Amino acid sequence: MHNFSEFWANGVLWCAIISWAIAQLLKVFFDYARNGCFDATRLVGTGGMPSSHTALVVALTAAVGIKCGFASPDFAVAAILSAVVMYDATGIRRAAGRQATALNKIIKEMTEGHPVKEVHLKELLGHTPVEVIAGAVLGVVVALVLQYIGWL
Repeated sequence: MHNFSEFWANGVLWCAIISWAIAQLLKVFFDYARNGCFDATRLVGTGGMPSSHTALVVALTAAVGIKCGFASPDFAVAAILSAVVMYDATGIRRAAGRQATALNKIIKEMTEGHPVKEVHLKELLGHTPVEVIAGAVLGVVVALVLQYIGWL
């Protein structure tokens, strides 16, 4: 039972989770501001402003740096993980989203007037560099706030 209570008291873990949750909530508000309608799927969806994956890993990295030191092997592992996630968000996942957009246009044109079921691929997969930077800033801010209030 002792290990379970340590899990709940892990400030580094909570820092990452809180940062992710804030980013997901912000996506709903940014999407509403852009489209003028509430979309609850943005609470769990990928893509959009800010990058919740980036917020999560950068908050984790900042919290590890604060707790273990910025010269520690733990920080090095977290920093490399963050770099991979941010590269993936702006590179591979973004390219896949663009391909989905092109394929959706092709499918729509090919199926118009035909009794074929139209398939719609998810287009909002990756992030723009600004969305990733916003997620990174959010992650650092959450870590600093949690350190300030004594949660780290």
